[in-house]
Amino acid sequence: MPVTVSPSWAYSLQLPQDPRAPGLARQTLRSVLRTHAMGALVETAELLAGELLANAYLYSDGPYTLRLRAMGSTRLRVSVWDSNPHIPPPFGADSPGGTPPPDAERGRGLFLVRVCAANWGGYPLGGTGLYGDAGGKLLWVEIRA
Repeated sequence: MPVTVSPSWAYSLQLPQDPRAPGLARQTLRSVLRTHAMGALVETAELLAGELLANAYLYSDGPYTLRLRAMGSTRLRVSVWDSNPHIPPPFGADSPGGTPPPDAERGRGLFLVRVCAANWGGYPLGGTGLYGDAGGKLLWVEIRA
């Protein structure tokens, strides 16, 4: 009987502090998922990655990194590292559940991520960061077909 191995791969894309970078990252995400026959995840993955990338661009002052990792043939982990160690609501352990107030002008994107993701998390990185950078944080989401 042949052994079936779940597809496993990972991609990292380092991005500059440039307003065009999130769009390039979303294009890369679409290409990677289609190349690996995970097209069914593209729409949700692009939405969630877009929110994480926008957060990194808006709230950090340096480069940031998108990482995509297959966790089998129907599950994907999307993570974004940036240099700001603050874990935003709703990703922090002490963050309130629920949604932002109806009159809030900002802060809805990451709550949307929580609603659409199968799982999510975030943690600060002390000392040397994920890719040799100084500290910061990592926010991640899992998407399932």
